Parts: sequence; structure tokens; C-alpha cells
Amino acid sequence: MSIIMYAKSKSNKLPIPVQRALTKLGKDIRSARVRRRISTLVMAERCLIARTTLHKVEKGDPGVSIGTYATALFVLGLTDRLMDLADVRFDEVGLALDEERLPRRIHSKPWGGSKRKQGI
Repeated sequence: MSIIMYAKSKSNKLPIPVQRALTKLGKDIRSARVRRRISTLVMAERCLIARTTLHKVEKGDPGVSIGTYATALFVLGLTDRLMDLADVRFDEVGLALDEERLPRRIHSKPWGGSKRKQGI
């Protein structure tokens, strides 16, 4: 069993790894915006959000909706990665659990599989 560490802030009750992931996502969105030479004003307009909300996105604020993060990724041309976030092909734990549920061996019926009574 693993221990989940939570951020100390009262307003932020997220596990620390989740907060780190959101912070990284925000930094990556900002870096992609800057590399594309898109101003905050233009980016906010394209995302249909206020500049203050864009600033929150780029900080990794967990209070911003996932739709807003998705729209920012769309504006930057990065939605293909978004579609694979929870793809079952990459769910190693789920695939392993499914594999455990499979029967180890299929037994054949000793009488050849026919349920008909043989003549006596």
C-alpha cells in the first residue's frame, strides 16, 4: 500500500504528484506559447478566456477547468497528446489486472464435448 502525500495548503487538497504534474503542464503550455511567439492577449482570445485565467493555466492552477486546459492545448496544436492521456492501451495496471482474470487453461470435456447420451 502506498502513502499519498498532500500539499499543505488548505485551499489545495491535491496529492503532491498531481500538483507537480499540473505545474509542469502549465509551464509546458507557457513554453509552447512563447516558442510560437503568441502573446498572452492573442492566446487568451483564441482560448476564449481572460488573460488572468491564462495566467492561472500557465501556473498549473487546479481550479481551472480541464476544458480550458484542453482548449489551450488545441490552440497550440497539441490535442493529439490529450487524446492519449487515459488510453487503455497505455493503462499497464488495468491491462495486468485484465490478464490476471483470464483463465490459465481451458479444460476440454472428457466425453468429447457432446452432451448426447450414447446408446447403451
